[in-house]
Amino acid sequence: MANALSDMRFLTVAEVADLMRVSSMTVYRLVRSGDLPAVRFGRSYRIPESAVEAAVELPAAQPQVPRGNRAG
Repeated sequence: MANALSDMRFLTVAEVADLMRVSSMTVYRLVRSGDLPAVRFGRSYRIPESAVEAAVELPAAQPQVPRGNRAG
């Protein structure tokens, strides 16, 4: 197990924002919503590189029909 953890690479919020071409605030929102797993070290977050790769590979979100709008 120690081997797997030592092979794992963690990125800062700024590094993830740069890779995904979004703002740091967007990365914080993804972390807080649970869409992007992260580990908290002191006052900062570290995101596993594998989680960023998985998030980037996800297909684009499908547009959703707003609830409460009924035809007729």
